[in-house]
Amino acid sequence: MADENTPIGPKIMLVAGEASGDQLGGRLMAALKAKQDHIRFIGVGGPRMEREGLKSLFPMNEMSVMGLTEVVPHIPHLLKRISQTADFAKSEKPDVVITIDAPDFSFRVGKKLKGKGIPLVHYVAPSVWAWREGRAKKIAGFLDHLLALLPFEPLYFEKEGLPTTFIGHSAVEERHDGDCERFRTQHRLNANQKLLAVLPGSRNSEVKRLLPVFRKVVDDLAKKFPDARIVVPTVSKVVDTVTDEMKSWPLDPIIVATDQERHDAFSAADCALAASGTVSLELAIAGVPHVIAYQVNAVTGWIAKRLIKIDTVTIVNLVLGTKLIPEFLQDKCKAKKIIPVLETLMADSPERAAQIDGFDKACTLLGFGDRPPSEKAAEQILKIIAKK
Repeated sequence: MADENTPIGPKIMLVAGEASGDQLGGRLMAALKAKQDHIRFIGVGGPRMEREGLKSLFPMNEMSVMGLTEVVPHIPHLLKRISQTADFAKSEKPDVVITIDAPDFSFRVGKKLKGKGIPLVHYVAPSVWAWREGRAKKIAGFLDHLLALLPFEPLYFEKEGLPTTFIGHSAVEERHDGDCERFRTQHRLNANQKLLAVLPGSRNSEVKRLLPVFRKVVDDLAKKFPDARIVVPTVSKVVDTVTDEMKSWPLDPIIVATDQERHDAFSAADCALAASGTVSLELAIAGVPHVIAYQVNAVTGWIAKRLIKIDTVTIVNLVLGTKLIPEFLQDKCKAKKIIPVLETLMADSPERAAQIDGFDKACTLLGFGDRPPSEKAAEQILKIIAKK
């Protein structure tokens, strides 16, 4: 037990709802500790945040639910966890509460804490530029500060009176130390063998929905490139599902699940077929030409189609203002549509060269080469605490 002479630092509460938020939270905690001694962390997070010193209030994966039809059965339990999280903040009285992404959960917690004298910061601006722009005004009513990943986002919130800081996209902070030669040597691939990266998502629902389509693509490519191989960088929570589903696939799938193997695979890959998400930016940073394919539940997709006001879901496309990366979404997520585009990108084509050139520009706009986003976020958090 600490004695009265032990220095006491700020108490910071963080709330993350899924794996991507856990990564953000872990990096932010590390950056905060590098700038300030004796910080105490409380809240909700996953393994990355726990390694940095957080004891999670409850298992973070209870909040990892996606899609309208998927979330409905979990509503009573989620509401219970929302109240538990807010009550915990009220009793602990931290110097700041930082909610990370997962807006359906985070914003309900934030509303319950409004007016309690605790600065509220949200990390990852909601995509009001894509749908429901009115959300900017609503969250300005209870948040004190917003940390944005995209350069065009602050305008939407600052006009509603919510201070917003663009810190850069988290993906630019990933290690980029992939070793192509090591990967190809380890898996006995010669320098001329085509290697296709297949990334079906990080949730079981995504994987099960996309793999049948991706299988048809690979079946066709196996006929045209019989000497090719595929690599499947995945994550621990779906690796068993992916391994089981791909037992009978052609081109002898190489399934990897660690960060280093993922980086090596990206370094060695000629092209990629990926689910929608941050992985597209990871591929762009690694210089891997790719296409995006995605499907959600039919009901969720029908609703989204009527609400979303942008014509691309890929970050690189959004930042560049052009459809550099081909997208095959919902009813267009069909192997016969994907195959010819993927074949073109696997060849030494103008389309392949255009993607590689565009990646450099997009990554620069998103903060690549600047100070790490987590460092900028930590600086802003400490300023908010000092002001309090």
